[in-house]
Amino acid sequence: MELMAIVYILIFIIFGLVLCSIMQIRMAGIKIKDFWGFIQANQLLDRLYVFSKRCNMMSPQEQIIFLSEAEKVFSAFDKIPNIIWEEEYRKYSEVLDTYRNIRVERWNKQNVKI
Repeated sequence: MELMAIVYILIFIIFGLVLCSIMQIRMAGIKIKDFWGFIQANQLLDRLYVFSKRCNMMSPQEQIIFLSEAEKVFSAFDKIPNIIWEEEYRKYSEVLDTYRNIRVERWNKQNVKI
């Protein structure tokens, strides 16, 4: 009986913490779906950061994949206030620089062929 009471109390505490977290996210003006997308984009940012280190060695297909994945990250980060992700700013800016470099390189190649 005591064990059941402890389990119920723990479940109640966990449920309360989840509700408290959801309320804080909403009070910050963020939709829960956008916040979840931000969490996933943050994981994707880490992988793109590693890819951005080898920008010059990417094949054209890898560049296209990098560009499309980077655009997903940028759109997810745009929906979240900057103060929340300022720790990731360095990675974000390096991925953004690589994104710009690839875009400019691809644009130059297209214009030279014309």
